[in-house]
Amino acid sequence: MTDMKSTVSASDDTAGFVAEQWTRVTGVGVDPHEYRRVTGGLASVADWGPAFLRTGREHLERAEDAGSPLSAGTHLLAAARCFHSATLAPYAEAARAAAAADDALGRALALLEPGARRVSGEGFTGWLRVPPAGPAGPAGRGGDAVGTVIVVPGLDSAKEEFLDLASALLARGLAVFAMDGPGQGVLAASSVLVPEYEEVVGRVVDALGVPRVGLVGLSLGGYFAARAAALEPRVAAAATVSGPFRLDWDELPPPLQDMVVRRTGGVDAAREFARHVDLAGLAPRITVPLLVVDGGQDVIPGVTNGEPLARSAPRGTYLSVPHGDHLLGNARPDWLPRLADHLAHTLTGA
Repeated sequence: MTDMKSTVSASDDTAGFVAEQWTRVTGVGVDPHEYRRVTGGLASVADWGPAFLRTGREHLERAEDAGSPLSAGTHLLAAARCFHSATLAPYAEAARAAAAADDALGRALALLEPGARRVSGEGFTGWLRVPPAGPAGPAGRGGDAVGTVIVVPGLDSAKEEFLDLASALLARGLAVFAMDGPGQGVLAASSVLVPEYEEVVGRVVDALGVPRVGLVGLSLGGYFAARAAALEPRVAAAATVSGPFRLDWDELPPPLQDMVVRRTGGVDAAREFARHVDLAGLAPRITVPLLVVDGGQDVIPGVTNGEPLARSAPRGTYLSVPHGDHLLGNARPDWLPRLADHLAHTLTGA
């Protein structure tokens, strides 16, 4: 469910799919002009993955020829974004593209942020990044002294997708752990989605060695983050972006059903997973400050947007951007600073 809307259109005309992916992929950080060059000659949606994989490899070549670590790291980040973008349409090599995105991001951070640390455990992997001038936490982990936010991806997103969000949080003095969970990103090839994401978050918090965290969940990750905020006591603040309050399997468009089937391992598992995506009983248990962000143009059959979550959570606040699409890639100034401030104020009191 990141991106639910563009997933729905994957089986439609190529031009329509390219148009709907525009705000998502440029929001990932792909240069708009490069996006037009890559997608302008596509004959079908099936050409999407190979085109972005090829472009990512071109950035790897530029990184090898770069004249400085800064330039090399910049090209590696561009490669990671392109490789991740390659996974956003049905593509036989999606697992290889996800692995390439993971590798390119790691190489980029090694050059640009030597303090970044890979953290992996049962059902998760990701990068802990600390603000440049921020104090180190326990054992130099970049811990609770600065506040730590976990960024939770969605149905077909990954830790490589939300680098602008991570930058906004880092700029406010927060440490950021951008992760892939079960069935997500580089782990999609070896695991399936699980509804009990609070257990995954609990293991992440243990591995980070901090007493409390903030959570940001995007698209389906919004459900995961809200569920964890209700059930994991070490979550101190939360925010969701385009997260579903409830799913109705029978009303979901077939392409979206197909995506859930692939990510859960079968039709029966997909139906059972969708049945769990219902926050009606959990929302009143979210007692931490919660910001719920929705786009007014984000309307998908079978998906209930987040207003009931904000209304039912005791400390919930609802931000609806009328012109925003799914993930609000077309409206970042309307929500991203406010979301980053919400977490910074709650976690650090700044």
